[in-house]
Amino acid sequence: MTTTTFQYSARDPLGKVHDGTVEAASRDAATQMLQRDGFHVLKLEDGDDGLTLFPRPIKRGDIIYVTNQLAIMVDTGINLATALEGIAAQQENPTLKAVLNDLKSRVESGEDFSAALARHPKCFDRTFVALVKASEQTGSLAEILEQISDYLRKEAENRAKVRAAMAYPMVMLVLAIGVTIFLLTYVMPKFEPLFSRKGVKLPTPTVVMIAVSDTLIHYWYAWLIAAVAITAGIFFGRRTQPGRQFIDWLKINLPIVGPMFRKVTISRSIRTLGTMVKSGVSMLDAIRLSAEVAGNYYYERSWLRVLNEITNGNRIHEALSGDALFPRTLVQMIGSGEETGKLDHVLQKVSTYYDREVETSLKTVTSMIEPLMIVVMGVVVGGIGLGLLLPIFSLGRAAG
Repeated sequence: MTTTTFQYSARDPLGKVHDGTVEAASRDAATQMLQRDGFHVLKLEDGDDGLTLFPRPIKRGDIIYVTNQLAIMVDTGINLATALEGIAAQQENPTLKAVLNDLKSRVESGEDFSAALARHPKCFDRTFVALVKASEQTGSLAEILEQISDYLRKEAENRAKVRAAMAYPMVMLVLAIGVTIFLLTYVMPKFEPLFSRKGVKLPTPTVVMIAVSDTLIHYWYAWLIAAVAITAGIFFGRRTQPGRQFIDWLKINLPIVGPMFRKVTISRSIRTLGTMVKSGVSMLDAIRLSAEVAGNYYYERSWLRVLNEITNGNRIHEALSGDALFPRTLVQMIGSGEETGKLDHVLQKVSTYYDREVETSLKTVTSMIEPLMIVVMGVVVGGIGLGLLLPIFSLGRAAG
């Protein structure tokens, strides 16, 4: 039987008004469910009422803001449900507001906060849920929420830096392709009749460019189909295991950008592991989640191997020793943390160190890619220009 999500506003036996969502087969069924719980229904509407056809997405920044606000309010002694209600009342994003109201209603009904968060995996990933679950066992929800906020903010900052570093070469690539297409489809056809009338023997570069120009003009649909096919192949190929392995291999082995992606991946994994260990999450769960957030098949496989070896009684640095994906100095620092019993502190320090390394790598990559892309663009445009000028030089010599 299919169910529908209804948004409700109802008053409890003490007269307090509650807003939330309930799933039921029909409006009458939803009303009966609320009445059985002792609520007097004030308003009941479909969960999609008032929303657009495409619900407003919940951004990572929204989750960071909510987590930070929640940490402050809980730390000051405000009840969790009341804090959620207060944050929801300030939200302009209807999608996020509905999520917060659902969390509030579930917490008020006695459900654990971590279990309520797990019902919204698109907003709160497994790392978020695991940290909150650990805080429920230690009674340190405010402190953990603050750690989660810092963790999410650093992750967002690193992602933004990587995107910014890769934006310039992508713009240059698109610009180079656009200029090339313009020269071959607009400029080259203007010169072709001149060359054919003079009867001069065309150089090989010019012949090749005229052939490419003709195919672009007369068979543009074939090029379009090929571009769409390549784009679709990359998009859907990433969702297959072989495709993901190939793309992840390229990321960490390509020249110039490979070392940067390695540091980004290590930083993300180590930060997650350090936050988990510091928050009291079990080591096995911490390593499993570190594998999940790695974002690279080969690093994920390495962390799962570490998990298996730890299950068999080995230490983390022993499992990582000899793995080419992890620098030797990193393994030594982890080993020092395990020996001294300060692994969480060492992991936090290592994470901060790799954050700085990521920034350095991003600057290096940007400084190397910019001139490289300019050279590539110059070679492409210069090659086409040379192909146009060579026949003109030949005509000039023939006239002389």
